[in-house]
Amino acid sequence: MKVTDFLTPPAAVSQRTGPHDKIVLSSRVRLARNLSDVAFPGHAKKSDRVKSYDLLIPLVAGLPQMAPEPFAQGLDKLSSLDKQLLVERHLISREHAAKTAGSGLVLNHEESFCVMVNEEDHLRMQALRPGLQLKQAWLALDALDSALQEHVEFAFSERYGYLTACPTNLGTGIRVSAMLHLPGLVLAEQINQIIQAVNKLGLAVRGLYGEGTEALGNIFQVSNQQTLGESEGEIVERLNKVVLQILEHEENARISQLEKKPRVLFNHVGRAYGILSNAHSISSKETMNLLSLLRLGVDLGLFEGVTQSLVDELFLVSQPAHLQVVQPEKLDAEQRDAVRAELLRARLKQVPAPDHTKVGAPKPA
Repeated sequence: MKVTDFLTPPAAVSQRTGPHDKIVLSSRVRLARNLSDVAFPGHAKKSDRVKSYDLLIPLVAGLPQMAPEPFAQGLDKLSSLDKQLLVERHLISREHAAKTAGSGLVLNHEESFCVMVNEEDHLRMQALRPGLQLKQAWLALDALDSALQEHVEFAFSERYGYLTACPTNLGTGIRVSAMLHLPGLVLAEQINQIIQAVNKLGLAVRGLYGEGTEALGNIFQVSNQQTLGESEGEIVERLNKVVLQILEHEENARISQLEKKPRVLFNHVGRAYGILSNAHSISSKETMNLLSLLRLGVDLGLFEGVTQSLVDELFLVSQPAHLQVVQPEKLDAEQRDAVRAELLRARLKQVPAPDHTKVGAPKPA
């Protein structure tokens, strides 16, 4: 089966809802695991990577959490476009997309579980949920991890815990993260202060696609950095508390902007709407940043009858691979910018201009 046939259509993806999803776009918990007495992927020969791949793919695909009929495929069987689609959906990492023979993935139909095989570690198991559902994601992934341990032995040290390719994952091997939409804090010029405070708590703040990437669309990932010395439950609980605090700061920033600088706020949203609905060429980066302001306007009630799901869908379908996959011929960068603009004009044609008289106090996220 092709990746494009298996993946949930963007319109359906944008309909997924969860707690506090006006600000918390998604929750993710990832576990890094390695096979006992087998060289880690980065040090293994190709034949050894293929051997561990052949062992793990059917085991993971056969887990109850992956039923029915998951997508299980080697990365050497996927095109560059297929891999980029998976990256844009945040299902695999950019590093995993660069892998070939001996690496692969297993994805369930709901896209709530995705397991990368032979990325940096033999297994990078992920549970994904919409909104703020870190605890639910952890419980689901813990069950999957336990089910898999009935079939294979993981590399484990009584002193250090689970052994991983990167020392920063040593111990529990857990990486807990939430993806947050924070335009209020960015407009209020408070985002750097928040990032510094979060860093002091031992947490990391990254961009849209993780480490080393830009926070396009005012979207930030907050995750734990420490995996040793705390239990998985403690790490999840600590991050959950911090996310709730950031969420409160974002809500307060939006209220403050409305009360103190309403004209500036309406101007940002109005300009974003004007460019998106009239542009004839627009880059992916500019689109993401303007859609962020459009989403803020929707959240504040500036667009009567417009739902958050429309903007969330545009976030996805305007990205390069999602644009290309529906085109009969390969687009260069200039053509892609033109096609993106045409798509946005068409989708926003029926969206009324923002009306600042309709705005009210922001509803809790």
